[in-house]
Formats: sequence, C-alpha cells, structure tokens
Amino acid sequence: MSEDELPDPLAPRRNPDLVGHGAAEHLLAETARAGRMPHAVILGGPRGIGKATLAYRFARWLLAGQAEAPSDMLGKDAVGLFGPAEPPPGLFLDPSHVVARRVAAAGHADLLTIERGWDAKRKKLRGEIVIEDVREIGHFLHLTSAEGGWRIVVVDSADEMNRNAANALLKILEEPPRRALLLLVCHAPGRLLPTIRSRCRMVNLQPLALEEVTGLVAAHLPEASSEERAALAALSDGSVGKALDLAEAGGLELYRQLIGLLNGLPQLDGLVLHQLADKLARPDAVESYATFFGLLVDWLQRMVVTAAGGGERIPEVVQGEADLASRLAASGRLDRWVDVWENLRALFAQADSVNLDRKQVVLDAFFALEAAASA
Repeated sequence: MSEDELPDPLAPRRNPDLVGHGAAEHLLAETARAGRMPHAVILGGPRGIGKATLAYRFARWLLAGQAEAPSDMLGKDAVGLFGPAEPPPGLFLDPSHVVARRVAAAGHADLLTIERGWDAKRKKLRGEIVIEDVREIGHFLHLTSAEGGWRIVVVDSADEMNRNAANALLKILEEPPRRALLLLVCHAPGRLLPTIRSRCRMVNLQPLALEEVTGLVAAHLPEASSEERAALAALSDGSVGKALDLAEAGGLELYRQLIGLLNGLPQLDGLVLHQLADKLARPDAVESYATFFGLLVDWLQRMVVTAAGGGERIPEVVQGEADLASRLAASGRLDRWVDVWENLRALFAQADSVNLDRKQVVLDAFFALEAAASA
C-alpha cells in the first residue's frame, strides 16, 4: 500500500495535519519565503511517515500564495504596534481555503500528480511508473500557469519509476521552466539515478516517534484497544502507514503465530508449521503472506541489531520474545544470523518476482532458521 492508498482520512492530498516533521516544514517555508526555491525537492524517508502528506501540504501553501504574502496569511488582525506580525513557521493552510478544497478534489489546474497508472489489461495498478506517465510532466510544465503562480508536480513515489521513466524525468530536470517545482516523494533515494539526485534538494524525513505513531493509530483506529494500539506502534518502525497496514492485514495475530513458532527453535513443530504454510499459500492470502514474511524479516533484524549493540533487549509485543531473541542470538555466531536475515530477504524478493510456491517459501525460510539455531 502506497502513501496515497492509506485509508481516506490520511490520504495525503486531503490530510490537513502533519505530525513529527516540523523541522522540514520550517526549512521549506523559509526557503520559499527567501526566494531560494530549487526547481526540485526529494522528500526522502521510510514508507508511511508522512512524506506525501508534506508534499501536498507544501503544494497547497505555495499555490495559495503564502510564500509571497506572509502578512495576508495571518489576516487583517495580524498588524500590531510594530507592523506586520511574523508568519507562523509551518505550512498549514485552512482546509476550508479554496485552494485546499481544490487540491483535495484533485481539481487544481496548476498541480499535477504522477503515480503508478492503471493497467487496463490486468485491471489493477501497474507495478511501476512508466515513461508515458512522466511525459505528462513535460506537457504540463510547458503550459502557462492557470493562476499566474507556481506550477507544481508531485511524483509519488519517484523510486517506482522504471529506467525509461527516470531518464525522461532527468531531461526535464536538466532544463526546468521558471516558477516550476517538482516534489519527488521517495522511499529509497539511493535507488534514484545519481544524476537525478544531484539536480534536486534533498530533505530527509525521519521515522515518527513511538508516541506519535501511537497517537495517530488511536485517532484512526478508535475501535482498537490500547494494547493493540501500543503493539501496532511498536511494530511500525515509526511508520503510521505500516501500523495501519498491519492492522488491516491481521498483523498482530500473524505476529503471535510467528513468535509461537520461533519459540520452538531449534526444534520446530512440524504440524503447526505446515498448517501455517498451507494457510499462507491460499489464493486469498497474498497480503497475509507478505505481511507475515515482513514481520519475520523485521524481527530477525531487530534481534541482530539488539544483540550487536549489547545490553538492551528487544521491546516485547508478545510476552517472552525478548528472552527468545537473547536465546537465539546466543545459540550461534551473530554473523550466521546476519546471513540468515539477508538470505530470507533475498528469498522473499525472488519468490515475489518469479511467483514461487508460497508454501515452499515459508517452509524453506523456517528450515533455514532451524539450521541456524541448531548450529
């Protein structure tokens, strides 16, 4: 699920709120007010932390002319004894503002969004942004601004462009029109062409704090118990998008099953393992399978990082998992567990790309864990 496919209240173009990225907001606002805007900005960071929300927040603010008229932003009562008051440091625009409403409805003539397009043959979104999608940018930027201000393009996400699309974007970046801004939402900036990165201003966003994710989960999953919210936040790696994805996919129950299986190492319960593998291999369990494998890889990473750091124990979502992590880390050399973690990541990527049998992938993953724990 991409950031723009989150549940409706969090859809970036409609979301008036941004949590945890005040420094980035301040930087963008001050750069715009000082007249030092680059022609392209990469908003980088993990999935689901608010990058696309920030992109649309900045786009609304610019399209509403807030950078050029700071005193107007405050209203007629902003003029005090010593002249106009200082504008607020953020990029907030009232949701009732006409620009905010038009952006929310995808109806602003000076804003273009580039995302993965619809595959009419397969009747689903394409897996990548293709060159035809990017060519829209060139046509759009050569038009005169409908309202005499900025023309803004949001690419969500830029690391989903294929090679041809990336090269087409590079040509646009080489000769950018005046008063044009490209906002590239990017989950992994390192995957972009170096020549694209060199022509953009990089703004890195950090994962959200645990309490910030917990608060957002509570706001969007009010029916969840406090224990479930805390567990989802703990497994989210600072990403509210990931927390909500886990909730939708039944991630907490899958996580309990995962820890239950791992607790048996180095001697796996074959019956339980095969039952789980059968369940994850069903045609309607594609999302559960991906969620389970992601939880497994993430847990191994936490175990390795914690063991390498010494002293600290992994946070517990399921009672006893900290002891489990300590026991497994002590059962063999740490480099062996690093190899297992890397091999399982590669196995999942390969299985996804060539459509390997999902049951066999699950079995192979746990056999590798069993071998590492027995060594």
